[in-house]
Amino acid sequence: MASWSISQSRELYGVNRWGNDYFDINDDGEAVVILRDGAQKVPVSLKRVVDGMRERGFALPQILRFRDLLDNRIESLNDAFSSAIKAANYTGEYRGVYPIKVNQQQQVIEEISAFGTKYHTGLEAGSKAELIAALSYTSDKEALIICNGYKDDEFIDLALHATHLGMNIFIVIEMPGELPDILRRSRALGIRPRLGVRFRLSARSEGHWASSGGDRSVFGLNTSQLIDLIDELRTEQYLDCMQLFHYHQGSQLPNIRVIREAALEAMQVYVSLVKEGAPMGYLDMGGGLAVDYDGSQENASSSCNYTLPEYCADLIETVQEQCRIANVKEPHLITESGRAIVAYYSVLTFDILDVTRFEQHEPLPQPGKDQPQILKNIWDISLRIDEKNLQECFNDALYYRDQARAQFTHGNLDLRSRGEAERLYWWVCTLMAKIVSTMEEPPEELAALDENLIDFYYANFSVFQSLPDAWAIDQIFPFMPLHKLNEKPEHRAILADITCDCDGKIDKFIDQDGIRNHLPVHDRKPGDDYVIGAFLVGAYQETLGDLHNLLGDPHVVSVGVKNGEITFDHEVEGDSVADVLSYVEYDTKNLERRFRKKVEEAVQEGIITAAERKTIMTAYRETLTGYTYYEA
Repeated sequence: MASWSISQSRELYGVNRWGNDYFDINDDGEAVVILRDGAQKVPVSLKRVVDGMRERGFALPQILRFRDLLDNRIESLNDAFSSAIKAANYTGEYRGVYPIKVNQQQQVIEEISAFGTKYHTGLEAGSKAELIAALSYTSDKEALIICNGYKDDEFIDLALHATHLGMNIFIVIEMPGELPDILRRSRALGIRPRLGVRFRLSARSEGHWASSGGDRSVFGLNTSQLIDLIDELRTEQYLDCMQLFHYHQGSQLPNIRVIREAALEAMQVYVSLVKEGAPMGYLDMGGGLAVDYDGSQENASSSCNYTLPEYCADLIETVQEQCRIANVKEPHLITESGRAIVAYYSVLTFDILDVTRFEQHEPLPQPGKDQPQILKNIWDISLRIDEKNLQECFNDALYYRDQARAQFTHGNLDLRSRGEAERLYWWVCTLMAKIVSTMEEPPEELAALDENLIDFYYANFSVFQSLPDAWAIDQIFPFMPLHKLNEKPEHRAILADITCDCDGKIDKFIDQDGIRNHLPVHDRKPGDDYVIGAFLVGAYQETLGDLHNLLGDPHVVSVGVKNGEITFDHEVEGDSVADVLSYVEYDTKNLERRFRKKVEEAVQEGIITAAERKTIMTAYRETLTGYTYYEA
């Protein structure tokens, strides 16, 4: 223990790279979040937060939210653009717009709207429900509301009415057939709209969402459609309403060069629209500002090769240069940076319920004289393992293990002996793996030994509910134990969730040199409390989660600091069993009625007593109203 330091844990789990000065490890070996208490920055133990929630009756898993980090991300984004604008003497302004779809939780929208008033931060709505929320929570008349997505008459009418109220609304035309409907409703209501247009850039994109930009993107007009739109607006005498140009390259853009190339092409289109007679004035560059999930600062899908100040400066330089060449007024700049604002906001915390070990660190005793010969054969291999005969030893161990299984299948070996044979096999593999780790070029078959010795740590959460991107697109999230970080993690684990699905696991983790197939973990004995956190999960994960195995939303709490004490605000109980059953159209009263009938039939048949019926029905009701996750 004495040979392990906090700095080694910081390096091992990468918190010094991806933590962005929001997360760290304290001297007690506990993961901390850095929150503001007035003018001071205070490290708050996440394990202490989890334990505080447990004392209040909230079992794990829990989602911890930090409004302070949300505020800081808004502040950082606006300050970076402000600094770049000032340095370049740029004459336009910056307006941030948060896309509601990235995390639609009410608390997120409320906080962004309230704190963002200082910077006139607006909202982007891609549906009628999102527009309803945006209109209700936007009190700053300078904040923009960008209306994207498919728009029926109700959507258009609501946006026009909000325009009439004096709200700063842009209806963005994303498909050729939208304009006639907008003009028809505009004339019917007598309200002229503020219009934007989304364009499909030909500039390439990169990352998981590269297909959401370019010629094959789903939304946006191509060049010929844009020309037709301008001509129609001119004919209908609505060209003066066209004030915003919008493009979108996709989410999590890792390469700054690609971002600059898109901005350059976009400016050529923007300048052309001005020359066509559209007043313009706003350039909406969409989302894409990446989060460095793995801390590598590389052009990779879970990282990015640029900083926030560099991103802002490069966009302003590109836009300013093209305006200078074309002698066009510099537009107000808009970004829809959702991921970069909310990713740090949430941490998923969960406990480890059980462990399956493959590595056998303790020497196993020699089989006795009365035990099967095949056990003695496997044990004898351990006496002769060295680098020269490693392949031979591996071949023999594999052979005898398979023979043990075959003998069991044919009834010639009992279950206890088969179990002992497999335990001896894993012990021999552990001994061989230690030698393999010292070899520069081990044989391919032996090199795979290491992967086969990784333990399973069974975690109390659902990948599909709380980390869907880890399953769907192999998104890498930072994972780290919340305590014991002043001790050396002696084990390696894959995290298996509590769903009965082979895909319900996390087997890709951040490493100093890229991605590794295991998480370094500490020993977890039966009954031990061992809590792990998944970090940077504020973007999309709460929105995209599903009800696989009918595991619902976890408990949620917003955490802060006031006068040196941790505050627990906005507590939201996770889904009960009854909740998730109702989501998939079960009538819980009907379920109870059907089950009660079965229990009463058992009473009538003399299988159970009436008192036992009461106990069974109480257990049924308690389960129905209980948490969907494991409760000790």
